[in-house]
Amino acid sequence: MPLNVRPPEDLPFLAPHFVNYVKQTVSRWDHGYINTTLNSVQQRTLEKGISHYVSSNASSGINNAAALLLNYETMEIKAMVGSADFFNNALQGQVNGTLAKRSPGSALKPFVYALAMDEGLIHPMTLLRDSPKRFGGFSPENYDKQFLGPISARDALIQSRNVPAVDLQSQLTQTSFYDFLVDAGISGLKDEAHYGLALALGGGEVTMKELASLYAMLANKGVLKPIKSIKGTSDKTSKQLLSAEASFMILDILKDNPPPNALNFNKNSLQKKQVAWKTGTSWAFRDAWAVGVSGPYVLVVWVGNFDGTGNNAFIGRSAAGPLLFSFFSTIVTDKHWKVEDLTATGMLNIKRLKVCKNTGDLAEKHCPSTVSSWFIPGVSPIKVSNIYRSIPIEKSTGLRACWFDAEKTKMKTFEFWPSDFLQLFTQAGISLKTPPQYSKNCSLDQKSRSGQIPVITSPQTSIEYVIQSQEQGNNATREIPFSAIVDPNVETLYWFVNATYVGSSKIGNPFIWNASNGQYNVRVVDDFGRGASRKIKVLQIY
Repeated sequence: MPLNVRPPEDLPFLAPHFVNYVKQTVSRWDHGYINTTLNSVQQRTLEKGISHYVSSNASSGINNAAALLLNYETMEIKAMVGSADFFNNALQGQVNGTLAKRSPGSALKPFVYALAMDEGLIHPMTLLRDSPKRFGGFSPENYDKQFLGPISARDALIQSRNVPAVDLQSQLTQTSFYDFLVDAGISGLKDEAHYGLALALGGGEVTMKELASLYAMLANKGVLKPIKSIKGTSDKTSKQLLSAEASFMILDILKDNPPPNALNFNKNSLQKKQVAWKTGTSWAFRDAWAVGVSGPYVLVVWVGNFDGTGNNAFIGRSAAGPLLFSFFSTIVTDKHWKVEDLTATGMLNIKRLKVCKNTGDLAEKHCPSTVSSWFIPGVSPIKVSNIYRSIPIEKSTGLRACWFDAEKTKMKTFEFWPSDFLQLFTQAGISLKTPPQYSKNCSLDQKSRSGQIPVITSPQTSIEYVIQSQEQGNNATREIPFSAIVDPNVETLYWFVNATYVGSSKIGNPFIWNASNGQYNVRVVDDFGRGASRKIKVLQIY
């Protein structure tokens, strides 16, 4: 009887990428076998799911994908699919995509927000600015090439806006985002200066395994734990990199990230399950990512080409998101899992309070609508909103009165947005109920006693300004811009240096001062007589 010889692809070879990974990481074999963490049922689920997905979407140029399933409670790898077809040389199928370094796009943004929460820069409803901004020579843009103006931190993260994320990264002082990633075990990073503020947008590279480790840290209350592929491996290298409170709040935000639109499974079956998830799309559409936490699992999905060829279809939400959710709908059996179940909130230093929906500050009586938000007492920036104020209005003219007179005035509520936010709303085409001008009967002294004093945004006390001498040429830099945030209705700012008047500027336009060597006291006064000042130091290079 002839011997039936089958080709390698027809031989039983379960989880080939995982087997090769274990062989490379284990130094010796104990008793002839190794008891791995792999779950064969879940492994086959991911393999079949990826195979079906790429064949169904081949017309869109989707030919390859990878997925990694991790149980964050045990930190055990339950399934590892490194490519769509291990034996397909055309797509370099034997490359293990779960271990390959790729740009994560926006998949790292949640950790910028978590660090900002721990530093007391934001809470979920803090109002951020999604507007054109230049950071040195870097001017980030959003995926849709548009800017939304004022936006809550929660919505900015869910909608993956670039400018707010970069702005938050620039404000981190206790731990830089780069140092956090190094501490979290992201290998192969170049010097911090190489990435600058593009790191939050996918400027560096990570592996799927590293990304799974980061999201498992969120689920494990901010504790980084090593990933296991062998049963019985001891855990002696855990470390706290984020607070349990910030980790919880990030997952609480990400659970509200809506599922992809086009899904080939019953959405109702997933409504009872929470999926805290984030997407990533790398530059030039080379990589599409989706990573999520649900049940006891972290799941990372990647769609792309190993040779780096881009494809407009490689968008995280539409290319990787459906695959992520289809897996979770099958793998997560606990229909009542909630983000809140990850930790007993009563044991955390965290409180839920009513905030003014439009401002993110603690609500007061004039706020038109409120919403609940989490806070870290003693850490989160909490203040009472002063945007909505009730002021006396002259019945006869509709102008703002300086005092209340029951016969001649009536109290009305208006929005007193600072000038920087007011400008953002105007650019976004949003109409606001701003206060009218003061009555001519009001004296300057009466006006100066109401409203907010200016807040100088430039120059900054923390910066030592360096200028060049005139001998270095006509193009020598000696100019320092002066600007401030003011109450609405302010039209002009008057600038003083060491008590000497140097000029004025209209709101939205900086005043340019020609500096010279020395220490100065810069003072600004608005046209209602309210003022502020700060000290600066200027050094001249010869």
